[in-house]
Amino acid sequence: MQNLILLFVCFLAGILLRRLNRLPEETPAVLNGFIIHISLPALTLLYFHDIDLSPGVFAMAAMPWLHFGLAAGFFLLAGKLFKLPRMTVGALILTGGLGNTSFVGLPMIEAYYGKEGLVHGIIVDQLGSFMVLSTLGIFTAGIYSNGKLSALSILRRVTAFPPFIALTAAVFLMPFDYPEWFALLLGRLGDTLAPIALVSVGYQLRLSHLSGNTRNLVLGLSFKLLIAPLLLSLLYLGLFGMQGLPVRITLFEAAMPPMITAGIIASEHHINPPLASLMVAVGIMASFFTLALWWFLLGAW
Repeated sequence: MQNLILLFVCFLAGILLRRLNRLPEETPAVLNGFIIHISLPALTLLYFHDIDLSPGVFAMAAMPWLHFGLAAGFFLLAGKLFKLPRMTVGALILTGGLGNTSFVGLPMIEAYYGKEGLVHGIIVDQLGSFMVLSTLGIFTAGIYSNGKLSALSILRRVTAFPPFIALTAAVFLMPFDYPEWFALLLGRLGDTLAPIALVSVGYQLRLSHLSGNTRNLVLGLSFKLLIAPLLLSLLYLGLFGMQGLPVRITLFEAAMPPMITAGIIASEHHINPPLASLMVAVGIMASFFTLALWWFLLGAW
């Protein structure tokens, strides 16, 4: 519950700071840079280091990859049908294809399923969502921000992405125990992600952005909060016949609102920042209602 309150407080703080003109216009860029270069790498080094890479985790880890693939296909098709601008399609793929499986997902899992469900959420987040963001997410941002890039240019963007560097380091450090002081340091730095990210999102949110973006916002959130979780549920529960707490939590994570960092990446690459910010902010608020629905449906399936 404390984490959910933190989300609301920081989001509202960002809105108020904008309204009161207490911070410069460049504030979101500075906050986003801090997140990408410090907060996210610290969290990756801390949590990925202790994940048990057993064969049973791959079905859970596969969900965000499938989710992103569905989003790419859905929004590319929608872009052609509705003649959406190229940058709009890119923003929808990024924010509609990547879920907030950590800072909204983990508190929600604890609230609905108890602490025993958190380990499954961490697997989905670290092996799934975060790796999709660090690879396919950066790949997509590179394509939509600068047109067609060479494979070498995209590879450079991915490998130079600070969280990806931290992910690689965490894999190599798995055989070694972190000193207590180092783990505490990473934890403190990682704790800055949620409050700073929500302040940044709130600061960038303007109700005027709804003008001209209402249809795109409804399209994006309908897919992210309803259509994608439904399709993945049919796949995991219907076609594969999977059961149990791990798969329910995996699908619960599929229903999370758009990832804050995906919105930040879209903004950093100038891929329709107003729509990306709306997807994140409105998505978080709407998810408090849709997640309750999915918890009931998954329990009754």
